[in-house]
Amino acid sequence: MNTHRLNIVAICLVAGATALLTYGNYDHDQSPRLLNVSYDPTRELYAELNPQFIRTYRETTGRRLQIEQSHGGSSKQARAVGDGLAADVVTLALPSDIEGLVQRGLIAKDWRQRLPHDAQPYSSTVVFVVRKTNPKHIHDWPDLIAHHLTVITPDPRTSGNGKLSVLAAWGSVVARGGSEDEARQFLRQLYQQVSKLGQGARDATTTFALAKEGDVHLTWENEAIREVQQSGGELEVIYPPVSIRAEPSVAWVDANVAKRGSAVAAKAYLEYLYTDEAQELFARNGYRPSNEAILRRHRDQLPDFQLFPITLIAKDWDDAQTKFFGDNGIFSTIRAAKAP
Repeated sequence: MNTHRLNIVAICLVAGATALLTYGNYDHDQSPRLLNVSYDPTRELYAELNPQFIRTYRETTGRRLQIEQSHGGSSKQARAVGDGLAADVVTLALPSDIEGLVQRGLIAKDWRQRLPHDAQPYSSTVVFVVRKTNPKHIHDWPDLIAHHLTVITPDPRTSGNGKLSVLAAWGSVVARGGSEDEARQFLRQLYQQVSKLGQGARDATTTFALAKEGDVHLTWENEAIREVQQSGGELEVIYPPVSIRAEPSVAWVDANVAKRGSAVAAKAYLEYLYTDEAQELFARNGYRPSNEAILRRHRDQLPDFQLFPITLIAKDWDDAQTKFFGDNGIFSTIRAAKAP
């Protein structure tokens, strides 16, 4: 194993240990616990944020609290909660993942109105990661199909990153005046060059950065920043001229907090995400905080560029879920079609 791989493995192990320490300090008492069910790349973010909140909560209320984390592909995580995983809060990649839990009767219909910014404490987007010196000269979406490239990105059936890669690619055509037929053709060509569809964002990162498969990785901005920082100069982030505005969303799970008596702590936890302390942490970790003043202070890492809203390509996130990923949706028909 080369030095680069050893460095990444070591960092992953440290991150895992940190996640355990977030709540491991209280293993010998009966402090109440919160379970945060989140999507793939937020492991390190919440491993850093949770101790801060635990400290603040104890100073404010005099009560100890433990927080456990669960991570995976966002859509897969949402299905797990729907199937019985006892999440107190969900911090998922897409509003449509939370809406699926609303339809199951687990979360109140007004969940967007219960927290600031439509329950979106930060936003994000999809960017490219390439090999050192960008040998394939990838700068924009059309470059992804101009050469015989191998593209790495996760499976939309399980991953929020996977869904956003599809939506960003489609929207990159429409945002420049292209038709839906042209967008469909571009998406079909792009996914002919995707070698494998991993379960989630971190799975795709492992394939690209550790296994060194592929020429370009389509991933979350925050994941791209972390991936490049850990690569020892072997990888670079490329910002295309246009991409999608991703809107990760949060909610407490009404049915579960009622059963577990954790509503007060769960609400306090999500409200904490909007404090300056948490917003600064988001920005340092490559997420675009909803606090515009804090976002402006981090423009060196989070540059301003064209991010189109979901309404460019669908009525809303729920409509996008149906249009692109539902039964006989655009992505399903493209993947099922035979290459020419």
